[in-house]
Amino acid sequence: MAKTLVDCGNCGPDFNAIRQMVTSHFDAAVLQTHGAEDTIELLKKREVDLVTVNRKLDRDYTDGLDVIKQIKSDPDLAKVPVMLVTNYDEHQEAAMNEGAERGFGKLEIGSDKTIEQLKPYLVD
Repeated sequence: MAKTLVDCGNCGPDFNAIRQMVTSHFDAAVLQTHGAEDTIELLKKREVDLVTVNRKLDRDYTDGLDVIKQIKSDPDLAKVPVMLVTNYDEHQEAAMNEGAERGFGKLEIGSDKTIEQLKPYLVD
């Protein structure tokens, strides 16, 4: 059965790079959201296997960590796996402290390492 990844807060080119990486390696759909509100609304409407959140949201440059905190603080959504998209280790650590999985940076999109990181969430 096809998996679903929701990508939050990435600009068009970065969203398309993530979508291309995911759809070329996995049987998965990639949906785009832009902030906490539309991401949470989508998560409440359908089953999602993984959420990726940009460190700085493209529409208003707010902190993606706030999206992670809101997802993880909702008892109905807290178990949904979330990854932060950033090249900075200190931000990865902060996200993991909020309950996220270790994510990947934009420089790692398409790398073998990133594909391996995504397998547990996007392969049956």
